[in-house]
Amino acid sequence: MATGVSGSVVKPAAVRGLTRSFGDRTVLDELDLDIEPGQFVALLGPSGCGKSTLLRILADLDQEVSGDVRVAERRAVAFQTPRLMPWKRVWRNVVLGLPGRPDKERAVAALEEVGLGHRVEVWPKVLSGGEAQRASLARALVREPDLLLLDEPFSALDALTRIRAQRLVGELWRRHRCAILLVTHDVEEALLLADRVLVMRDGRIGYDQEVDLDRPRDVTDPAFVALRAELLSWLGVGEGSAE
Repeated sequence: MATGVSGSVVKPAAVRGLTRSFGDRTVLDELDLDIEPGQFVALLGPSGCGKSTLLRILADLDQEVSGDVRVAERRAVAFQTPRLMPWKRVWRNVVLGLPGRPDKERAVAALEEVGLGHRVEVWPKVLSGGEAQRASLARALVREPDLLLLDEPFSALDALTRIRAQRLVGELWRRHRCAILLVTHDVEEALLLADRVLVMRDGRIGYDQEVDLDRPRDVTDPAFVALRAELLSWLGVGEGSAE
């Protein structure tokens, strides 16, 4: 795998012929993908299709691959579970892994941006699920990434907290304009947030659609409803599902 640095890579991610197998099972099969600067991409597909595998490869967490993968050096990941260290206060979790001495001022600024300025000194165990996920986002944003990878970050949240978290991610994207790849099972979430939606199929990108809808988006908008129906068809759960 070839991994580029932010100074020499024009696109946050450029993938050619990516293949990943687990034993006799090929999960990613000669996959090609480009993510443009500042683009918000949502990746859909059934469980086990390779969405999270692709994200882990882009995050440089899985190198047992063949093909050419070039990713901006400045990248960050937020997972489904926040993965906060319980023995470190919230602000120290945010700057964990950054070079040099822990920069509290930088951590506080990131926490304030996600609405956690009042939780700087607490232990992670006292955070609610939504707060812990926001702390995870702060930890990603403090790295000032060119590519932010989100692996189903809202799936464990209750419905109302999930809506708030989705809105927060949308606001953060508009503010920072880093490229985002969001792995999700939620078609409506993908259409509310992304300006490009992909569907994985047979180890490749089977569907690639620009989402040219005004923001904020309305789930009752006929254009939104039509796109949702088309995506559901591609996912095999709508009438006239794509074969």
